[in-house]
Amino acid sequence: MKRKLIAGNWKMNGGLAANETLLRAIVAGLPAQAACDIAVAVPSPYLAQVQALTAGTSVAVGAQDVSTHEAGAYTGEVSAAMLRDFGVRYALVGHSERRQYHAESDAVVAAKAQRALAAGITPVVCVGETLAEREAGQTEQVVRRQLAAVIHVNGHCISEIVVAYEPVWAIGTGRTATPEQAQAVHAVLRAQLAAATEHAARMRILYGGSMNATNAADLLAQPDIDGGLIGGASLKAPDFLHIIAAAA
Repeated sequence: MKRKLIAGNWKMNGGLAANETLLRAIVAGLPAQAACDIAVAVPSPYLAQVQALTAGTSVAVGAQDVSTHEAGAYTGEVSAAMLRDFGVRYALVGHSERRQYHAESDAVVAAKAQRALAAGITPVVCVGETLAEREAGQTEQVVRRQLAAVIHVNGHCISEIVVAYEPVWAIGTGRTATPEQAQAVHAVLRAQLAAATEHAARMRILYGGSMNATNAADLLAQPDIDGGLIGGASLKAPDFLHIIAAAA
């Protein structure tokens, strides 16, 4: 039976003192043998600190982005090799905020996933529709298009990625897809992966639209929801620990 993955996305939040307080509380609250995999995707300036604070624990380090370039004159970019130096296990690619605020195309997201995989880092490929797209009945079309670009570029390596479905209308809005709505999209994504790889059943598809301590258990009980990409709740140790417990 595959283990669920609970990954916190701190977004542009944190500070040296706050990070230490949060991580020490999370680590102290974890059982000796966690029943799920756990990660925190942190702002790049804090990778070294978080690597040190999580060393020897069950918490893996994640990055929030990765460059499409290996090295060179790309001021401000962070390469996959640099992330690997800090023990990064996961890298978010194609988060809706990157797609929206940085105009990242499906092709750019696919290239970022490719760079991560080449460096031995698991890309967490984010897909999801806006409210306008959902209301227009385009949810399935949008998420399939976004995932298809990654499958096309990464081919036989596709079974090594993690997919995160994050309905844009439910991120940071307090609105959440019902467990049934989320499961329906996860099933679509699973079928698409099954057409691309024989290993689709063991791949993990996370739900990333305002999962919190209240709704986590119901969402995680769905057959094709294999964990969560947690935003605001990952900044509160009790809430994050509650979600982790729900994934057992």
